[in-house]
Amino acid sequence: APDTPVIDQAYSKLSNSITVEWRAVPAATNYMLTAQDGDSFVETIVKNSPGTLMGLKPATLYRITIRSINSGGKSQPSLFRKVKTVLAAPILSVHSPSCDSIAVSWKAVHMAAGFSVSLMRSDGLGRMLKENTTNTSLIFTNLDPGTLYTIKAYAWNVNGMPGDDFTYNQRTSPSTPVDVKVAFHSGAFRAVVSWMPTEGALTYSVTVSSGLLKLRCNTSSASCTVPSLQCGSEYYVSVTAYNDAGSSKPTDAVSLKTIPCAPVNISIEEDEPGHLLVSWSSVSFGHYYVVFVKSDDGLEVHCNTSYTQCHFQSDCGFTYFISVFAYNKAGQSPLGDIFNYTTAPCCPSAFRVVFVSSDTVRVSWAAVRGADLYETRAAGGSAVVLCRDTATACTLSALPCNTPYNITVYSVSEARGSSTSCAPQHVATAPCSPEIKNISKEGLSVISVQWQSNNEKATYVVTARGEAGLWHCTSTGNSCTLTDLPCGSAFSVSAVARSPAGQSLPSYSVPLETAPCCPNDLILTQVTQSVTNISWSVGLGAQTYVTTLESPKGQAKCHTLQNYCLLGCITCGTNYTVSLRAISETGLTSSCTYQGYSSSACCPSGVKLYRLSNNGIRVFWRASDETINYNTDLRGSKGNFSCTPSSGLSHCDITEIPCGDVYTVVVAPVTDKKPKLTFCPKKIYSVTCSGSSVGMVIYRGKSNAKHI
Repeated sequence: APDTPVIDQAYSKLSNSITVEWRAVPAATNYMLTAQDGDSFVETIVKNSPGTLMGLKPATLYRITIRSINSGGKSQPSLFRKVKTVLAAPILSVHSPSCDSIAVSWKAVHMAAGFSVSLMRSDGLGRMLKENTTNTSLIFTNLDPGTLYTIKAYAWNVNGMPGDDFTYNQRTSPSTPVDVKVAFHSGAFRAVVSWMPTEGALTYSVTVSSGLLKLRCNTSSASCTVPSLQCGSEYYVSVTAYNDAGSSKPTDAVSLKTIPCAPVNISIEEDEPGHLLVSWSSVSFGHYYVVFVKSDDGLEVHCNTSYTQCHFQSDCGFTYFISVFAYNKAGQSPLGDIFNYTTAPCCPSAFRVVFVSSDTVRVSWAAVRGADLYETRAAGGSAVVLCRDTATACTLSALPCNTPYNITVYSVSEARGSSTSCAPQHVATAPCSPEIKNISKEGLSVISVQWQSNNEKATYVVTARGEAGLWHCTSTGNSCTLTDLPCGSAFSVSAVARSPAGQSLPSYSVPLETAPCCPNDLILTQVTQSVTNISWSVGLGAQTYVTTLESPKGQAKCHTLQNYCLLGCITCGTNYTVSLRAISETGLTSSCTYQGYSSSACCPSGVKLYRLSNNGIRVFWRASDETINYNTDLRGSKGNFSCTPSSGLSHCDITEIPCGDVYTVVVAPVTDKKPKLTFCPKKIYSVTCSGSSVGMVIYRGKSNAKHI
């Protein structure tokens, strides 16, 4: 184990710790510090000097020892040192009882002989105040209002040794706001209260009181709006400043008188023709009154008086709107009830009738004096349509079509009744909508449309609308014909009626589909002697196709969704008629005819080969028709050979054929079309060689040989 260390010094700077310093011990890797207080121990292990023991009790005497440690073990404890921890810090309780003072108090600290408390502005301005006391409270006075101060306090023992310190930030409460001003806004019934900002104030509270009523407004700015004030009232306004330390004293109350209330008990009398008398009751805080009389043409007159009545001139046919206001220094009273007085109305002028749709009429006119509302009456046949409105326009809807009407507008006054001598205007509604009864096909791309309608002197327009475009036809009767409609197209057909009165609503649409288009291109290709492939271009509007090849010898047919098909049972050397039917999804069919088709001549039978003396070969066959020419092809590894005999012959010769090779022989009819026929049977022959140059032709397919 290492040597025992020696403590140089041990001291306490904090109430919960002691710091130890010692000289290093060779070969020591760690050190164990021990603080003993009676039977209790506190230990800690450190790497080197100095080391600190934490978690100690304040104002307590400890025995401090140290031991060095390495891998060999621990040394003996050093000679102990006695060290006492410093005093604990006092825990402060701080508040600001007024805007220029701060009160500090704390609980007694164990072993403390006295306390030191210092105070200074947190921004560093001014001087520091310091007090030493044996009491547990004190008050700092003559401070700046609303200012943040930093307070530091510590206890000291009988030896004057200071303990831990405690720091606290406290703001003084704000001073009372000054220069309070009150501005009343009569339109919104609110008061705007403003004042000079107070140092250190965080918020302000404005109190507005009137008798038992108290209104408050809280704000962080230097002004506040107090809403919901009452007219004809006197309020007293005061302002108090607040911060986290408390509140200031409220300001002296400022008197506020609001605007007077609107006058009541207003009466209007026409004491004699052409003269109106307006009277009312007096109101509190009303210094004088103004009466406004406005006619419905915008002309306004007024009367200013300190009494409670006014006289005005009046004219017939006018509506007068009368209002009375009271005034004082705060402003104008709120708007009270508006009264009106109406003389007998006149008939409307600038009378206009406009159709906005086939069954809707908009009637408009110029406003007339004295009219509270207007009554529009439309009489047509045995029915009468009424419209009552205060506007100078009215819309009459759902009028029967193809009907004449007499339309009259009357002005109505609640006080004087309705005008009676107004002239009517004659109009007629638009024709009735036609009803399509039938759509029939009269020919290729020709459609006849029939409808029913009871209109007189009407012209009808029929429209077919589709992706292909628009087609029209016109008639004064009950039918017309649409021509040149494209095949394979879908349309929506509707009709409208037109007359001098206007245009009807369109009829209900009827769907129309034209037959599908015939394919433009059709190609026939013979695949084998009895099978032919037919392909064609797509026909617009077609979903399926039926193709037919027909001859006196029989018929071949197929029905398919594709644009091609294979037809079997084809007779060789036969002329066929070609037809195709294009069928739409709904079953409409177009029959299409094309140029006739001739199947190829029949392949020959009985093909045989014979060796000629001059290293040649003769090919024989049985012709299906003596008028057909045939072509013979021999293909082998040593060369390809062909021959075509004269018309009517059923054999041909090929000379200089190399022996010792296997040949594929095809005999096929000669055709004018390209390419050559490839479906005739192929036969394989072997041409052998011998020493005497006598060859043998062997037909591989039958496994026999013939000598020539």
